[in-house]
Amino acid sequence: MVDRVPAKGLEAQGISTAAKLYWNLETPALVEHAITRGEGMLAADGPLVVNTGRYTGRSVQDKFIVRDAETESTIWWGKSNKGMAPEHFAALKEDFLAALGKQQTLFVQDLYGGSQPSHRVNVRVITEFAWHSLFIRTLLVRPLPAELAGFGADYTIIDLPSFRADPARHGCRTETVIAVNFTEKLILIGGTQYAGEMKKSVFGLLNYLLPADGVMPMHCSANIGREGGSAVFFGLSGTGKTTLSADASRTLIGDDEHGWSDDAVFNFEGGCYAKMIRLSAEAEPEIFATTKRFGTVLENVVMDPDTRRLDFDDASLAENSRGAYPIDFIPNASAANMGPVPRNLVMLTADAFGVLPPIAKLTPEQAMYHFLSGYTAKVAGTEIGVTEPEATFSTCFGAPFMPRHPSVYGNLLKERIAKGGVDCWLVNTGWSGGMATMPGIKRMPIKATRALLNAALDGSLNQVEFRTDPNFGFQVPVAVPGVEPSILDPRESWADSAAYDETAAKLVDLFVDNFAQFAEHVDEGVRQAAPRTAAHA
Repeated sequence: MVDRVPAKGLEAQGISTAAKLYWNLETPALVEHAITRGEGMLAADGPLVVNTGRYTGRSVQDKFIVRDAETESTIWWGKSNKGMAPEHFAALKEDFLAALGKQQTLFVQDLYGGSQPSHRVNVRVITEFAWHSLFIRTLLVRPLPAELAGFGADYTIIDLPSFRADPARHGCRTETVIAVNFTEKLILIGGTQYAGEMKKSVFGLLNYLLPADGVMPMHCSANIGREGGSAVFFGLSGTGKTTLSADASRTLIGDDEHGWSDDAVFNFEGGCYAKMIRLSAEAEPEIFATTKRFGTVLENVVMDPDTRRLDFDDASLAENSRGAYPIDFIPNASAANMGPVPRNLVMLTADAFGVLPPIAKLTPEQAMYHFLSGYTAKVAGTEIGVTEPEATFSTCFGAPFMPRHPSVYGNLLKERIAKGGVDCWLVNTGWSGGMATMPGIKRMPIKATRALLNAALDGSLNQVEFRTDPNFGFQVPVAVPGVEPSILDPRESWADSAAYDETAAKLVDLFVDNFAQFAEHVDEGVRQAAPRTAAHA
C-alpha cells in the first residue's frame, strides 16, 4: 500500500491542529465520509448530490488580494481585484488558524494546478467538508500515488465554510471572505459552501504566475481534431463553450481553464465543471452521461428524496446548478490533458441584438480587440417595459479571474497567434433575423453553428468567398455548403434593414465605449481594429 501522507505535513507549514487528518483520500472513501457526515446523498444512478446553501455561485464582491510590495505594481486593481491591507490579512490568518485548530476533522488533498509538468504548481487544499475534498480532487490534476510522499506545497488553500469573518477586524465586506496572499502563498476561503471558490482561486493563481514565464493562461475550452490540430474556444456563460468543445469527432483537452506554452495547450485541471440546469441527453449526451456515474458531484440539482431521481429542469435550488466529474468520464478525452499548440482560435458570443454574423474571420489585431472586449449579450429581464437585450463585456472572457492588467494577456495572445499563424474566428451562437426580444426571432440553429465551426476547423472555410462586414471590418463568408445563405448576412435576414442598421450602430457604440479603457495600452493596429458604423467608416 502506498503511503499517501507526505513527509512534510501541516506542522512544516506552521499549521497546528488537533483535528484528525485524512490525507489524500480517494473518491470512494470521500463519498462515504460525506454521506456519514450528512453532507450529501447518493442519487439513484450513483452521483453524490449536495446543497451549497445560501451561496450557489461565487461571492465576487467578497474576494480580496493582499496589497503589498509583491502585488502593488503587478495587479490590475479595480472592480475585479480589490485590495486587502497586510495587517488585515494577518488578523484574518490568525483567526483562521485558530478556527482550524479547533476542528475535529480535516481533509487534505495534495494536487497539481496544471497538466504540463514544467508549468504547474503544487497546491495543498485543506477542507472542513469531505465533499469539498472530493470536489477539488476531481477538478485539479491528481499526482500519481508514488508522488505523494515527497509532495511539497507551493501554495495552500484553507476552506472553512463555518468561519465567519469580521469586516472591522479583517478589512472585508461581510462574514464571507476569499483572501489571496501571493507573498505568503496562502488563500483563505470562509463563510461559503460554494466549492467553485477553490477551483477559481487556483485559476487566478495560475493567471498571475504563468505570464511571467511567457505562458498564456486562458478561460477557454480546448479540443484536438483527427488531423492533430488543436482549437481553443473562448466564451462567457451561455455561449456554448462546453457544448461545442465536447464534440464526439474531436478529442477533448478540457472544458474551462488552459495554458498555451511554446509547445502545448494544456489543461489546468483534471476534471470538468459543467452547468446542469436543463441538461438533456439529446443536446449534450456526453455530459448527461456523467450524471449517472459514481464519482460525479452534483451541486444544487433537485432530487426526489424517495426515488433519488434527478430533475435537471427544476431551478428552485439554483439556476447555476453544477456537476463536477473527472475528465476521463468524457469518452474522447485526452489522457494527457494536453494537445499541440492551436491551429484555430474561436471566440464565442451569443449576440441577442441579432447584429453579428454566425461566423467571421479575424485578423490578429481584431482577435486581440475582441479578446479584450469579451462580448456577449443576453435577453433582458422580464420587467414590464424592458424591450432590448443587455450587453455584457467581460475582459479576456474572464475578468474576475485575471489578476494582471488585461493588456498583459492580450499582448501574449497576439504574440502567440502571430507566432503560430493561428486562424481566428468569431462565432455567434445568438439570435438571427432580429433582436432576441422581437416576436418570432429564434437562436442560431445549432446545426448551422456546428457546420460552420467544422468548416473553420478543418480548413475548408478558408477556401470560400468572403465579404468585409461594413460595421466590424472582419471577413464574413458569402456562401458555405450546407448552410442557408440568408443566415450568413444578418442585415439580409432582418425584415427591416433600417432597423438592423440602427441596432448595429448601437452595438458598435457599446463596443467603442467599453474599449476606451484599453486604448492607451494597445498599439495602433489594435485601435484600428475597432468597429465603426458604415456611415463613419
